[in-house]
Amino acid sequence: MTNMLENAQVSRRTFMKGSALAGLGAAAMGTGAVSLFGCSPSADGAKGGDAAATQAVEETTTWGHCAINCPGRCSLKFHVQDDEVAWVETYTSKDAGFDEVQPRACLRGRTYRRWLANPDRINYPMKRVGKRGEGKFEQISWDEAVDTIASELKRIIDEYGNESVYIPYATGVSSTTARSLPRFMNCIGGCLGSYGDYSAMQMEMIVPHTYGASGFSGSTLNAAEDAALILAFGTSPTETRQGGAVSHYDWVHLRETTKGKMIYIDPRMNDSVMGRSAEWQPINPGTDLALLMAMANVLIEEDLYDHDFVEQNTYGFEEFAEQAKEYTPEWAEKITDVPAETIQELARSMAKAAPAASIESGWRSVIGCSYKNSFETARAITAINSLLGCWGAKGGALITSSPKAGAIEDARFKAPAKPAAKRIGDAEYPLVLASAGTNVAALQATLEGEIKGLFFYNSNAAKGYAQPKKWTEALEKTDLVVTIDVQMSETAQQSDYVLPEVTYLERLELPEFVGGKKHYVGMRTVALEKIHPETRTCDEIFNGLAEACGVGEYFQFTAEDWAEAQLATVGVSLDQMKKEGVVELPDPHFEYGVPTFKTASGKFEFKTDKVGEAGLNPVIGWIPRKVTPQSGEFAIVGGKQGIHSHTMTQNIEALHAISREYHMERLWMAAKDAADLGVQTGDTVEVSSSEHTGQVEVRVTQRLKPGVVFLPTHYGGDAPAQTRAYHYGISLTDFIPLDAEPGVGSMMSQEVAVTVKKVEA
Repeated sequence: MTNMLENAQVSRRTFMKGSALAGLGAAAMGTGAVSLFGCSPSADGAKGGDAAATQAVEETTTWGHCAINCPGRCSLKFHVQDDEVAWVETYTSKDAGFDEVQPRACLRGRTYRRWLANPDRINYPMKRVGKRGEGKFEQISWDEAVDTIASELKRIIDEYGNESVYIPYATGVSSTTARSLPRFMNCIGGCLGSYGDYSAMQMEMIVPHTYGASGFSGSTLNAAEDAALILAFGTSPTETRQGGAVSHYDWVHLRETTKGKMIYIDPRMNDSVMGRSAEWQPINPGTDLALLMAMANVLIEEDLYDHDFVEQNTYGFEEFAEQAKEYTPEWAEKITDVPAETIQELARSMAKAAPAASIESGWRSVIGCSYKNSFETARAITAINSLLGCWGAKGGALITSSPKAGAIEDARFKAPAKPAAKRIGDAEYPLVLASAGTNVAALQATLEGEIKGLFFYNSNAAKGYAQPKKWTEALEKTDLVVTIDVQMSETAQQSDYVLPEVTYLERLELPEFVGGKKHYVGMRTVALEKIHPETRTCDEIFNGLAEACGVGEYFQFTAEDWAEAQLATVGVSLDQMKKEGVVELPDPHFEYGVPTFKTASGKFEFKTDKVGEAGLNPVIGWIPRKVTPQSGEFAIVGGKQGIHSHTMTQNIEALHAISREYHMERLWMAAKDAADLGVQTGDTVEVSSSEHTGQVEVRVTQRLKPGVVFLPTHYGGDAPAQTRAYHYGISLTDFIPLDAEPGVGSMMSQEVAVTVKKVEA
């Protein structure tokens, strides 16, 4: 492969940053587990490390907020010294309430500055010169890149139609200027797609089929301070969310400000349990739905549910109640391995605490596209909240609003016509939201030769999604693959063109509007001018492509123009944003009380006809997981760690050093299972599924249910250009079959059974 650093301009700051082990990594190791897995109140390198060495240098500060792909959107203050971001400040006030901005940035967010001068960063446009996947590229000019890509796009659409071009969802660093991408696709008539494979998909998909309004993710942190009891299914906020603004506040703070009880239901005793002295209830993976239905059985059969709420505000309860009769605690015990008495006690405790009680939905292991029954599990969570009558109650399940920019009258921002073509996957997966697509459908269509052009923006489908082998096979059938990124990911390595973007510290973006009981607007502003002259912002890239494709009339503005126009609609100026970082918007008039259910019936729906039309049970009920481990097999579960955000951060040296120091890439195995196999911590084992075999070291632990193994995600990189991540650990995505959940089209990322055997030295 052509060395990406050839011809790159290496400044003094680049050399200094590239040669130093991140001061943050060393600092974090000296401050204990809170810095790793909680949200440290200290700043990134503040008063030590890199910052201490440059204290005498003149300093400027800039407000922005994190771009790592999590819901936190933490506000950050960047301290720039000698043309580099020397350290990143985070919020430390102990007096701020739950409704106030809480930008307590996590480790992974604060260390993103390490990409600025990372020696593995992409610094100029490249085109493939070898076979796809060989990783052989040569540097080209921006003019050549834009003209060639535009010409190919027009040819593909003319030859194969509008549905032949697709944009998978970005899973790395979020950028509001990426809104230029769908705008561009609408202009040229391409097939517009978004996400649908992972994370909170099911919780979003159920919205029109249960309660009908956005703004609910379980027992939100807006309600947690007043909650008497919260059940957390498959979620570990201190690992997946980390810091946070507004409703996504640091969960560690709950320990100091609330007296409510939290019970985590998870096959693994996750770090959130460890950090808050919460209760842990182990459960068989993929069986949360059985537990929820048995709790519904107890609430109904023992007459513990809220009659008034159910009678006045729900639809289909009679059918649900009749069906729930068969879901006894004894029935659920056989499926979940949770004792019937425990199930009864959970239901009774929730009823006693109601309405100041609800269920927190997980972002990964149970709600996030994990199993064949994940959509139904999400429906069941909302059903329990309805039986408890906790919707809109203080300490209950809140539905809050989100602010939006108003209409922009300026003709420069006129909206292009949306493509008339049908979206890929709509027929196969009829429950997918209008605002979302499904990457599984796109992959299937690409394998069948229907999609010929793919744009990946900070999206590493060839490693971050399920079945990298299938993505590799699919990309071989395409005419054009373009990746826009800051690093040579596995997907970039298989692309025809790789376009280098600036980091979020080097660009101004559009405002982001954050809702909750209070409303805020925040945005990222330029911390320092771009380091590498051949890098461009996402909006600059698509402005150029639009001009080359003959639709430049829709891009007669800059990102700053667009940001100013949006901010003006809510009475905020760009200068104010640059000065304050986050601005509170006018009172959203939040009030406790039963919300308006924007469903077909106007009520919460235990029964939804449209779900039945999609081939599923219209009444919320039991669906088994697809794969049940047999004798000698283990159920494998995966999930995030607080150290990384997907594959985007795995090559940052500061974080990578911590991973290696604490052996965070290892496979977790329950002590009982390890003893049976003769395995000890540090031993190497071979893990095999129907799709893949790999070797990894083991961590033996009491924090895992026997019969289950846990493999952290974001390891096992296959891109040689990512020198730190290359072949470090193994990747869960390699083991997952290509299979989508009925109705919603999500990848069933944990419908996998594996065998594990010790590798003898």
